[in-house]
Amino acid sequence: MSMIRIQLPDGSQKELEEGQNALDLARSIGPRLAKAAMGAEINGEVKSLTTPLHDGDTVAILTFDTEGGKDVFRHSASHVMAAAILRVRPEAKLAIGPPIEDGFYYDIDAEPPLTEEDFVEIEKEMAKAVKNDEPFERGEWTKEEALAHYEKAGNPYKVELIRDLEDGQITYYKHDDFVDLCRGPHLPSTGKIKAFKLLSVAGAYWRGDERRPMLQRIYGTAFPSQKELDEHLKLLAEAEKRDHRKLGKQLDLFSFHPEGPGFPFFHAKGMVVMNQLMEFWREEHRKRQYGEIRTPIILDRKLWEQSGHWDNYKENMYFTQIDDRDFAVKPMNCPGGMLVYKTGLRSYRDLPLRLAEVGTVHRHEKSGVLHGLFRVRVFTQDDAHIFMTPDQIQDEVIGIIDFVDAVYSVFGLEYSVELSTRPEKSIGTKEMWDRATDALRNALDTKGVEYKLNEGDGAFYGPKIDFHVRDCLKRSWQCATIQLDFAMPEKFDLEYVGSDGETHRPVVIHRVVYGAIERFLAVLIEHFGGAFPTWLSPVQCVVIPISDAQNAYACEVRDRLFEAGLRVEADLGDDTMKYKIRAAQTQQVPYMLVVGARECESGAVSVRHRRRGDVGAMPQEAFIELILNEVASRALDTASDAR
Repeated sequence: MSMIRIQLPDGSQKELEEGQNALDLARSIGPRLAKAAMGAEINGEVKSLTTPLHDGDTVAILTFDTEGGKDVFRHSASHVMAAAILRVRPEAKLAIGPPIEDGFYYDIDAEPPLTEEDFVEIEKEMAKAVKNDEPFERGEWTKEEALAHYEKAGNPYKVELIRDLEDGQITYYKHDDFVDLCRGPHLPSTGKIKAFKLLSVAGAYWRGDERRPMLQRIYGTAFPSQKELDEHLKLLAEAEKRDHRKLGKQLDLFSFHPEGPGFPFFHAKGMVVMNQLMEFWREEHRKRQYGEIRTPIILDRKLWEQSGHWDNYKENMYFTQIDDRDFAVKPMNCPGGMLVYKTGLRSYRDLPLRLAEVGTVHRHEKSGVLHGLFRVRVFTQDDAHIFMTPDQIQDEVIGIIDFVDAVYSVFGLEYSVELSTRPEKSIGTKEMWDRATDALRNALDTKGVEYKLNEGDGAFYGPKIDFHVRDCLKRSWQCATIQLDFAMPEKFDLEYVGSDGETHRPVVIHRVVYGAIERFLAVLIEHFGGAFPTWLSPVQCVVIPISDAQNAYACEVRDRLFEAGLRVEADLGDDTMKYKIRAAQTQQVPYMLVVGARECESGAVSVRHRRRGDVGAMPQEAFIELILNEVASRALDTASDAR
């Protein structure tokens, strides 16, 4: 038997018999790895473990700890769920069923619609498939064979997908008697899917088009062990308690109304938090020598054609007419920033020029993707456009990386970093993109920042560095971004006079720190579970009299704290003291000041913290000093972390 050599990720080699597959490779390395293996990355592509190997292949075995391994595992689970659905509801029509972060889904057309009450029967059928340890078998059809199969089955969704494919061989995967159009890869068999749970059902338009049929999207998740699933379900339960939409209503921060779908209404308490965020933002930008500008919300269509938004983004824009001219509501702030730059003759001595803008933008999002403050149709970007010479790029990018790190540390937020490269739909030359991408990569390498390469996910005008914030439940949210742009200065003919007296083209960085401020607020609400640090809290303390006899003193304390600059209320209602304390804790007020006869006589307050309980009695002056120091330092209330 002839032998083949396989390259491993650590640079070592393994010899296998010709014809052996990736699972055989895993077994040759060790039984624990073979047991944990989900798939394999072969020459850079994720494949099934049953894929035969060839001499010289570079192979990495993928376990559930890897992104590729999770995708193989959960894609297989989605097939098991789809097969189970057809056993429960044979008349259902399957559409698509991909893996997603933390789970999977399958879009189906069923009449009558499935409900969560059907999940028990579906899960029973899934359990049978897992117990039977049915192998996933890959097969190939011609396009004609695939069409004939799904036309006979009366499935218009698969037929449409097949017609959109290029002619040639089309792959399918089969386990037991279930066959599904699929590129794969999959697990070797269903028996690896030890623990699973169906989570919810929602509506989803076919192919995301609101003019197409509404399908049902069945969500589920799966793990290699019951312990991992149980831990995940605990996190989901905690996430539900922290849902910013629920807490936004409970804490009277914001609301949505049918008169403005996707357009949030911020209440007085919500505006307190927003204004505190912006006060902090402006303070940090002053330290770093940014100038703040403001540009119009509505601008002439020609500007958006010049910027490239018209060709690359118009399906997400709103339009109007003024004096028979076409105008667009801005979806981004950058073209306005370009016009501000052009208002004067710029010298190399003026650069870098850092122009920040808290700009309101509107984007036409489909109704099906709207989600609280995370996905809205109007939001505020804490934008900045930094105009610089090419040799200033690295220092500016490093400065922004440090800026983002400093801001996120104030909120106790961890983050990961991605470098995203040129997408299919883009402007500018390959040379421009290569220069921009290399500049961002060099800045990250110089700072020693670990990052993931995200091929093809850059903005249409340039590559970008994205910061993905991790909240206390370890969920990831994309917030800050640094986008390097050689194309827009070209489109707007931006210039500066260099030290040689000649005109040169500047480079532009587009960057946000919060991102969309509304989205960042939603992240904070869920991260803190509504229990904002004292400096951010809409109400920082409530004065609670034990009886009506202390109402006058409670008002005196309230007024004194108010004059000291604190956000304070006095609860003078008819409820009991215990009820008032519970109400203040429900509203996540950091401090409750209980005052009775003893406090009236001594001029003190009895301090109670929302998490730490009774702190003790202290003079008013001492409490004011304590809370003002906490606010000034923007201290985190670590006890508010409910993990």
